[in-house]
Amino acid sequence: MTLDAFSQHAPHPYFDSRDGELLIGGRKVSMLAEQVGQTPFYAYDRAVMTRKVQELRAVMPADLELHYAMKANPMPAVVAHFAGLVDGLDVASASEMQVALDVGVAPHLISFAGPGKSVKELERAAAAGIVINMESELEMRRLAAIAQRSGARPRVAIRVNPDFELKTSGMKMAGGPKQFGVDAERVPAMLGELASLPLEFWGFHIYSGSQNLRPEMLIDAQQKTATLAIELSKHAPSPVRLLNLGGGFGIPYFPGEKPLDLEPVGANLRTLVPEIKRALPQVAVAIELGRYLVGESGVYVCRVVDRKISRGHVYLITDGGLHHHLAASGNFGQVIRKNYPVLVANKVGASTTETASVVGPLCTPLDLLADRMVLSVADVDDLVAVFQSGAYGLTASPRAFLSHPEPAEIVL
Repeated sequence: MTLDAFSQHAPHPYFDSRDGELLIGGRKVSMLAEQVGQTPFYAYDRAVMTRKVQELRAVMPADLELHYAMKANPMPAVVAHFAGLVDGLDVASASEMQVALDVGVAPHLISFAGPGKSVKELERAAAAGIVINMESELEMRRLAAIAQRSGARPRVAIRVNPDFELKTSGMKMAGGPKQFGVDAERVPAMLGELASLPLEFWGFHIYSGSQNLRPEMLIDAQQKTATLAIELSKHAPSPVRLLNLGGGFGIPYFPGEKPLDLEPVGANLRTLVPEIKRALPQVAVAIELGRYLVGESGVYVCRVVDRKISRGHVYLITDGGLHHHLAASGNFGQVIRKNYPVLVANKVGASTTETASVVGPLCTPLDLLADRMVLSVADVDDLVAVFQSGAYGLTASPRAFLSHPEPAEIVL
C-alpha cells in the first residue's frame, strides 16, 4: 500500500508501512534507528531510485541517454547505485568529479558544469578526460592554455544561455542575464575561436530550469532547445557529439501538487530525438536529472526530545532541524513557506491525531520542519519522518550552524 497519511499532501507512491511503522528499504524505521545508532539520519532507498529510472525508461525513447546530476545527492553509495542505472554523470565540482571517477564511470560519460571553475579544477578535469561544459570565453581560453602546457586535448562543450526560459520552473537557469553559460548570440563567435584552439569540441549543454511539474512547459523548452542547438551546430568546428537537453522534471513537495505526467513528455521526445539525430547524425541526446531520480528515495528521520504546549499549540521538539535539512525548513528557495510531507514514523495510521508543529533544537524561529500539520499524537522518543528528502538535503544545509552534531546517512 502507499502511504496516504499526509494531510493535504499527495499519497507517497514509493513507501509502505507495517504494524504502524514506516518501512524504508523493507525495514521498520525503529529498527533502522537502532542500526544507525543515532538520530537524526538520512535513509535512501535503492529500490526507489531503481523504480524512478525504470519509469523513465518505460516512456522515453530507447536512444535517449539519461544522466544523473550528482549535485542533487553526491553521497558515494548513491552515486555508485546510479552508475549502474544511467548513461552518464554530471558533476559540479572537482570533488564530485572524483566520486564519479571512483565509482568507475568512463571519463567521456562524465560532464562538468558550473560557473567560476578554478584553474586547478580545469586542470584536473582536463587530465581526467571528462567533458567540460565551458561557461565563458575566458574558461575556454584557460583550457586552451592548459592544453598547450600539458599536451592534453580537453573534451569541451559549450553551456548555452538561451533567450528563453523554462516557464513555471522552481528555479530558472536560463533566459535573460544569467551567471550560467554563454549567451546564445555569442556562441557562434566562440565556436569560431574554438576552431583554432587545441580543444576537442564535444557539443552543447542547454539547461533552462528545474523543479517543473507541467509537461507542456518541459515540452516547449525541449523543442526550443533542439531548434537552438541545430542552428548553433552550423557554426561548430566539428560534428556535435553530445546534446544535453537539461532536465527540469519536478517532484511533488507541497499540498495540492501532483506528480509530473511523464507520458506527454516522453511522447514529445520520441518524436524530437529522431528529428535531432537527422540534423546531427553523430549526436547522443541526453537529459540530465537529479532531484527527479533521487528526491523521493530519501527520508530524514529525527527523534522527539520534548513535547510542549504553548498557549494551546503543540510543539514537538526534535533533535533534527534546518541545520541538517534547510529545504524542509522553507529557507532554501521558498518564497512562501509550505510543509514537506511529514509524519510520525512509528505511529502511521494512528486513530488519534492533533495539529502540531515540528521544530528543531536551534535558537531561531526559522528552525521549523512542520508548521501546524495534522499528525498522529506524538510523545518523547517517537520518530518523525520528512519525505522527499533525497535531493538537496544534507549537502545543501548549514551543518555547522550552532555546532550541533552531524546526522548520519544510510543507503538501503
